[in-house]
Amino acid sequence: MAVNDVCGSVDEFLKQCEHSGDAAYGALRSVLERLEDPNSRARARIFLSDLQKRFGTKEERDQCFQNYHFLIQDIILDQHEGYNGRKKLTSLVIPSIFLPEDWSFTFFEGLNRHPDSIFKDRTIAELGCGNGWISIAMADKWLPSKVYGLDINPRAVKVSWINLYLNALDEKGQPIFDEEKKTLLDRVEFYESDLLAYIRDNEIQLDRIVGCIPQILNPNPDAMSKMITENASEEFLHSLSNYCALQGFVEDQFGLGLIARAVEEGIEVIKPTGIMVFNMGGRPGQGVCSRLFERRGFRITKLWQTKICQAGDTDITALVEIEKNSPHRFEFFMGLTGDQPICARSAWAYGKASGSISHALSVYSCQLQQPTKVKVIFDFLKNGFQEISSSLDLSFKDDSVADEKIPFLAHLAHTLKENSYFPYEPPVGSKHFRSLIAGFMKTYHHIPLTANNVAIFPSRTIAIENVLRLFSPRLAIVDEHLTRHLPREWLTSLAIQGKETCDSSEDSLTVIEAPRQSDLMIELIKRLRPQVVVTGIAHFEAVTSSAFVQLLRTTQEIGSRLFIDISDHFELSSLPRSSGVLKYVAETFLPSHVAIICGLVKNKVYPDLEVGFVISEEESLFNALSKTAELLEGGTSLISQQYYGCIFHELTAFQLSDRRAPSQRKHEDVKSTADMIGFSRSALSVLNNAELSIDEVENGSIIHMDVDLSFLPTPSPVKAAIFESFARQNMAESETDVTLGISQFVKRNYGFPTDNNSDFIYADNSKALFNKLVLCCIKEGGTFCFPAGSNGNFVSAARFLNAKVEMIPTNVSVGFKLTRDTLTRVLETVNKPWVYISGPTINPTGLVYNNSEIEEILSTCAKFGARVILDASFSGLEFDCDGWGGWNLEPCLSKLSSSCKPSFCVSLFGGLSMKMLNSALRFGFLILNQQFLVDTFNSFPGLSKPHRTIRYTVKKLLDLGDQKATNMSDATIEHSRKLKSRSKILKEELEKNGWDVLESSAGVSIVAKPSAYLNKTIKIKDASENGHSEMTLDDTNIRNAILKTTGLCINSSSWTGIPGYCRFSIALEENEFHKALACIANFKELALN
Repeated sequence: MAVNDVCGSVDEFLKQCEHSGDAAYGALRSVLERLEDPNSRARARIFLSDLQKRFGTKEERDQCFQNYHFLIQDIILDQHEGYNGRKKLTSLVIPSIFLPEDWSFTFFEGLNRHPDSIFKDRTIAELGCGNGWISIAMADKWLPSKVYGLDINPRAVKVSWINLYLNALDEKGQPIFDEEKKTLLDRVEFYESDLLAYIRDNEIQLDRIVGCIPQILNPNPDAMSKMITENASEEFLHSLSNYCALQGFVEDQFGLGLIARAVEEGIEVIKPTGIMVFNMGGRPGQGVCSRLFERRGFRITKLWQTKICQAGDTDITALVEIEKNSPHRFEFFMGLTGDQPICARSAWAYGKASGSISHALSVYSCQLQQPTKVKVIFDFLKNGFQEISSSLDLSFKDDSVADEKIPFLAHLAHTLKENSYFPYEPPVGSKHFRSLIAGFMKTYHHIPLTANNVAIFPSRTIAIENVLRLFSPRLAIVDEHLTRHLPREWLTSLAIQGKETCDSSEDSLTVIEAPRQSDLMIELIKRLRPQVVVTGIAHFEAVTSSAFVQLLRTTQEIGSRLFIDISDHFELSSLPRSSGVLKYVAETFLPSHVAIICGLVKNKVYPDLEVGFVISEEESLFNALSKTAELLEGGTSLISQQYYGCIFHELTAFQLSDRRAPSQRKHEDVKSTADMIGFSRSALSVLNNAELSIDEVENGSIIHMDVDLSFLPTPSPVKAAIFESFARQNMAESETDVTLGISQFVKRNYGFPTDNNSDFIYADNSKALFNKLVLCCIKEGGTFCFPAGSNGNFVSAARFLNAKVEMIPTNVSVGFKLTRDTLTRVLETVNKPWVYISGPTINPTGLVYNNSEIEEILSTCAKFGARVILDASFSGLEFDCDGWGGWNLEPCLSKLSSSCKPSFCVSLFGGLSMKMLNSALRFGFLILNQQFLVDTFNSFPGLSKPHRTIRYTVKKLLDLGDQKATNMSDATIEHSRKLKSRSKILKEELEKNGWDVLESSAGVSIVAKPSAYLNKTIKIKDASENGHSEMTLDDTNIRNAILKTTGLCINSSSWTGIPGYCRFSIALEENEFHKALACIANFKELALN
C-alpha cells in the first residue's frame, strides 16, 4: 500500500490544514490514528518525514506554521546526547499548545545537572508536558522504566503521541532500539490529566516528578472555569500553558498556587526516596519560591539558574494587581543584563514602552526530609482539611527540631483522621504514655518499670504541690529552685516548732527553702527533722549516686518522705547523660519512702510545654497519687501527653526489645513506712470513701458511664483547629489571646457582665480552678455549701483539701434543684458561706435552672453576703427546655451589687470541652469580679496554664461560635439532638429494667433510682474459696455490683449526693452506648432472675 493511500498526499493534507487550526488538528489526529495502528504505522511515519522535508528552511517552517497551523522541526540536543548518539529530536507543534522555548530548554538543562543514575530505571511523570519533547528526551537519554507525560490540554496529549512515534521510529518507519532492546514506545506514555490525577486514579507510585507549570494568574479568571475539551478554542487551550487559576493556596497571591497543588499531589504519589524537579520563574522572588517547598517538608537544591525574557504574549497585569493590594513586590529585570530588580508595575510600564523585560528562571530539585511522616500529614489534610494547609510550616533551621515536630504532626494527623473521638484515658495519665515512659527507662536506664509505677501530672510544680497536699506535713523542706509556685502562706509560715507527730494541724503546713547542695540539705534535714523533703541534685553531684544515697539514708533515719527531682538531668535523647539517681534505681528497688519527680520540658520545639510525672514502686503511694491527680487536677492534657509520647516512641521504637537480660535489683534495708508520715486525715478519708475513677477490671474492659466527658464524634472544625495550632509557627500574641472571646461567650450565653476590672484566669481544666477557689474559701475561714445533687468529684476535692463542707438538702419534687427556702435554712446557720451552683445545666441531674430560678437563688445568697461560684462547665448542650432562652444575669447582678452585703459576689467558671464537643480539648476559665478574691486566688500560684496551642485552638473555635451558620454550630445542634435521643432511649431502658428515672433536659448525664434492686441479694465472682460472694444491694454498692458483673461503670448515690439516685453519663461513643444498654439488661437478669 502506498503512503498516500494511508494519509493522502502531502498536498491534500496541507490543503486540509490550510482552513484553520482546528482543521489542521483534525488532519493530524487522522495521522495519529494511522500511527497507532501497527499495520499502517510505518507508512504514516514515512508520510510525516515527507511532510517535514517539504519545509526544509527556517523561513519555510515559519511560513508553514502561519499558513498550515503546524510545524515540524528538530530540537538540537548538542551535548545532551542519547545512547544512540542522537543529537536531535523531531518535534511537532500546533498553535493551541505551548511552543518549546527558553523556559523549557532551561528546564532540560537543569535536569541534566542531575547524575544519570537518578532517572535510570525509574518511574517518572512530567507535569505540563506540552508537546512531549522533554518526556521523550528523558526516556532517550536516561532509559527510565516509564515516563508518563501529563497535560491538561487534550490536544497537547495527542500531539505528544505523534512526537513519540516521530522519535521512536526512523524516517523509514522502523523502530529504533536502545541498548536494552526497547523503543521509546516501551518507555513513554502520554495522558490527559489535571496535574497528577491520572497517576492518582491509577494508583501509580512515582520515583521522580518533573514539571514546567504556569505561574501567572489568568487576567480573566472566568475563562479558566470553562470545560476543557479538544474542541475548545485555540486561544483557550493555549492559555492553559500560559496562565493558572486560583487554587485555594496561600501561594496564589504570588501566582504559584498551581505549583503548590502539584507539589501536594506529588507528595501523595511519590515514593519515599523520590525527587521532584520543578522549573520556577523567579518573578515572586527566590525566597518565596524556596519557601513553597520548604514549608511542605522538602529539602531543596537549586540545580540551575539563568535569566530569560518575559514572553511578549503573557499579560502580567494580574501581578500588578497583587502588588496593588499587598506589600509584596515581584522581581523583574530590564533586559537580560540588568541586575537590579524592578517590581511588576514598573516592568509592565517598561514593557508597554517597548522595553524588554526578563526574570530569573531556576530549576529546583526537592526531596522530602521525612517522607513517610509528611505523607501522613498531607493525607490528613486532603481529607476535608485543605483549608488549613496554608498554616502548615515544616521548614526548620535546626534538623533536631524537624526530627521532633514532624513525627508529632504525623501522629496527630493520623489520630485525628482515624478516630472520630478521643477515647477515655484515666486521670492519672494515658496508660500508653505511662508505658512509653516506663519503656524509655527500661531501654536507656535499665530500670524495669511498668505503667503502674508512673503517675502523670500537668507539670513538676503541680506534682510537688499535690504531694504536699496529700501528706500535709507539719514541716517540709523543699529545694529553693522548686518553691516558686508553692502557696505563699507555706513559704512565710514560722510554725516550725510544735508537735512532732503526724497528727498536727493540717492547716499549718510550713515549707523551708533549702540549698540544693547535698551536704547543706542533709544538715538542714538532720536539724529540722521535716516529715517531707523535696529536692533536686546539684549538677556537680548528679553523675554519681553518692549524694542521692546520702539523702536517702538520712531521710530514712529520721523518718522523712523523700521526693527527688531529676528534671534538670533527664534528657530526651538516644544518648542521655548519666544520672546517679537512675543508676541507683537500675540496681536497687526504690525504697518505699522515696519517689522520683520529673518535669518534661526539654523538647526542641515548645520550651513552655510541660508534663510532669512521679515514679514510685510503692503501690499505696502510686494509688494515692493517682486519686490525688484526679481530684485536684482532673488529669493532664491528652495532647501534651501525646506530644511527649511521640518523642518517647521515636526514641524507643527502633530498639530491639529484651535485648539485655533484666538486671537483678536488690532491696535497700529501710525503715518501715509505718514510722513515717502517712496521708493527711482529710486526704485519707476521701481516698478511702470517695467514689473515684476505676481504670481496670478483671477479664475485660470498662464501659464508662461515670465520667463528665463527651465521646461523641469530634466535629471537623475542632480537629482542624487542633491540628492548625501545632502546624503553625511564630504565632502572634493576639492569635492566642482568648479573653475577648471568653467575655463575649459568657455575655452571649449567660448574660454575665465583665468589665475592665474583671480578672480572667485560665487553666488546663475547670477542676483545677475550682480547687483554687476552695483554697480561697479555706483561707477566708468560710464554709463551702453544695446542693445535694452536685458533682461528686468537686465535693470530694473540697473535703480532700480539708474545707468546711455543708450540704444543702434538695427534693425530688423540684428535680433536686436549689430553692429559696432550703438555701435560706442553711445560710442562716453558716458563717462566711460560699455557695456552689451548677448551671444553667445541673450536673448530674441534667435539669436546667431558668432565668427566674437563678435570680431567686442569687437574691437569697446576696441577702446573706454569700460568695457564689457558678459552674457552667456542663452547660451548652440544652436539648429539651421549653421556652429556654438562656440566662441574662446582668440586670439581676447589677441590682444586687448595689443593695447587698459587700462580701456578696458572683464568680463564674467553666470549661469548654462540652461546648467544643471534644474530650481531649480541655480548657477552663474563671472570671473574678472582686479584688479580694483576685488577690487571694493569686496567693495560690500553682496552676497549670493552657499551652499557647490550646489557647490558639480555643480562640479559633470561639470565633467560629460567633458565626451562626457554621459547621461548628451545626455540630452543636447535632450533638444536642443526639443527647436528647440518648436520654430518651436510656430512660426507657432503665425503666424497663426496674429503675425510676428523673427525666433530663440538658447535658451529658441523667440520674435514676434502682428501686427494683434495693435489698436484693446477688452473687458476685471473686477470689474466695467458693469462687463468689453474696452482696445485698443498696444505692451505694450497686455501682460495684454492676461493674463486677457486667463491666459497666456508673456513679452511685455516694457520688451524686442524692440519696437513692445513681448517675449515668450518656455522651458515649455509639457502640459503647449500645453495649451499656445491654449491660443494664444483663444486670437485671443476674440480680432479679
